Amino acid sequence: MSQVLIFIFIAIMWVLILAGGGILVTMVSKISITGYGQHLDFFLASIVKAIIAIALVGAWVLVLTKLKNKIFQKQIKA
Repeated sequence: MSQVLIFIFIAIMWVLILAGGGILVTMVSKISITGYGQHLDFFLASIVKAIIAIALVGAWVLVLTKLKNKIFQKQIKA
C-alpha cells in the first residue's frame, strides 16, 4: 500500500507540473499592459507574469507538502 501512495504522489506532482505549464502558456503569457510607454509596458507586464508564476509555484509546493505529509503519516501508522 505504501508504494501505491508514493506513485500517486508522483502522479499528482506531474499533473500539477503539466497543468501549471498549460496555465502559464495559455493564460499568463497573453497578459499585456499598455498606456505607460513601450519599455515600461513590457516591464510591468513581466512583473505581473512573474508574480503570478511565483504564486502558482508556492501553491503547488503547499499542495505537495500537505500530500507528502499525509502519505508519510499513513506509512508511519502502518
